[in-house]
Amino acid sequence: MSSYPPLAERMRPKSLSDYIGQKHLVGEGAVLRKMLESGKISSILLWGPPGVGKTTLAKIIAHQLERPFYVLSAVSSGVKDVREAIEKARNSRFFNSASPILFIDEIHRFSKSQQDSLLGAVEEGVVTLIGATTENPSFEVISPLLSRCQVYVLKSLENADLMDLYHLILKNDVVLKNRTFFLKEEDALMRFAGGDARKFLNIIELVTNSHDDAEEIVITNEKVTELLQQNPAQYDKNGEMHYDIISAFIKSIRGSDPDAAVYWLARMVEGGEDPKFIARRLLISAAEDIGLANPNALLLATNAFEAIKMVGWPESRIILSEVTIYLATCPKSNSAYMAINQAQALVRETGNLPVPLHLRNAPTQLMKELDYGKAYKYSHDFPNNFAEQEFLPEKLSKKQLWTPQNNPQEAKLRERMEFLWKKKY
Repeated sequence: MSSYPPLAERMRPKSLSDYIGQKHLVGEGAVLRKMLESGKISSILLWGPPGVGKTTLAKIIAHQLERPFYVLSAVSSGVKDVREAIEKARNSRFFNSASPILFIDEIHRFSKSQQDSLLGAVEEGVVTLIGATTENPSFEVISPLLSRCQVYVLKSLENADLMDLYHLILKNDVVLKNRTFFLKEEDALMRFAGGDARKFLNIIELVTNSHDDAEEIVITNEKVTELLQQNPAQYDKNGEMHYDIISAFIKSIRGSDPDAAVYWLARMVEGGEDPKFIARRLLISAAEDIGLANPNALLLATNAFEAIKMVGWPESRIILSEVTIYLATCPKSNSAYMAINQAQALVRETGNLPVPLHLRNAPTQLMKELDYGKAYKYSHDFPNNFAEQEFLPEKLSKKQLWTPQNNPQEAKLRERMEFLWKKKY
C-alpha cells in the first residue's frame, strides 16, 4: 500500500457527481451548480471548517469550466508569488478566452499587503479568484477584496454524508475495494471524524493499516478509540480538536474558572494557534458573557487584540493570559446578548414597522408640513436630561427587550431606568 497515495487523496472527487455534501451549493438547482452549468463563475470565497471539500470544489470548478488553474498557499506564499501567479495568468489568456482561476488556500492568513496585491487582477478580470478559509471572511479579508467576491458557506458533513463516502471507498478505491470490511459500530468513527471527510478517511486508513493484508477489517468503537489514542495529535489547529479546544476555552471563561481557561489557552499556544484567532474569541466572550456586568472587559479585550498585532509570539501569550484570567474572574451577564436576540426575533416577526412621526428627520419643508419630528421632545431640555416619550413603533409600545441581570453594575442601571421610566423597568 505504500506505493499508493494516501486514501484521502485517492478518494478526492474529480466531478460534482462524486462530490459529497454541500447540496445547498452544488445540488440540483443550487447556486454553484447553476454557475457551472452556465459556464460562468465570479470570484468567490469558500468559508467552512476543515475537511468539507473547499479545495476539491475549487478543482472541480476549474476542471469543469476547462480553465487554467493556479494554486497558492497563504502559508508559504508572499506578495512576489502572488504577482508571479497573476503574471502567468495574464500571459496564458488568448483574445477573449475566460480568465484563469487563481485558488488561494487559507486566504485568511494573507496579510493586508498580500491581499492588496490581488485587487487589480480580480477587478480587471485577469483572474477569477477562489479563496478558501476556515475563518470568517468579514474579519480576515480586506473590505475591497471582500466586496468583489461572493461568499459561500460550506457546512460540516452529516453522518449520512460520511456513510455515503464509506460506501464509495468500498466500491471505488483501488486498494480497499479488494478488502473485506465489517462496520460493526460507527459511533466512535463518526464522533472522531466530526464532519471532516479528510479525518474520516484518515481514520479508515488507520484502522485498515492495523490489520494484516488478508485479514477482515472490523471497525468497532473500541478499535477506533484505541488507535486514535495511540496516535494523538497535540493540537490540530486545522481540525476537530481546534474547535473542541476553543469551545472548552470559552466555556471555562463563561464558567468563571480561570485555571481551566488558562490551561486551554496554553494548549492553543503550545499548538501554534494564531493569536488573533484567540483574541477574537476573547472579544466575543467579553461582549456575550461578561457584557454589562463589567463593560471594561470589552475595552481590555479590544486593547489586547490591537496589542498582539504589534507583538506576536511568544510574548502575546502574556497578553492573552491576562485577558483570559480577567474575563474568567469577571461577573457574568448575557443581558445584551439576549436583548439583541429578542430584538431580531421581534423584527423578523413584525417586519418593517413605520418609524413614529415624532422620531423622523425633517430636512425639508414638505416633511415638516407632514408633521415629521413635530412632537419630538429634546431630552436635554428637560430635568435629568430625560423626557418620557415613545421610541418604539406604535404596535410595540412599551415593549421591553433588555432585562437587567443580578450584578452590581446592572443593578445601578436598573435603578436609573426605574427612576426615569417608572414601571417599564
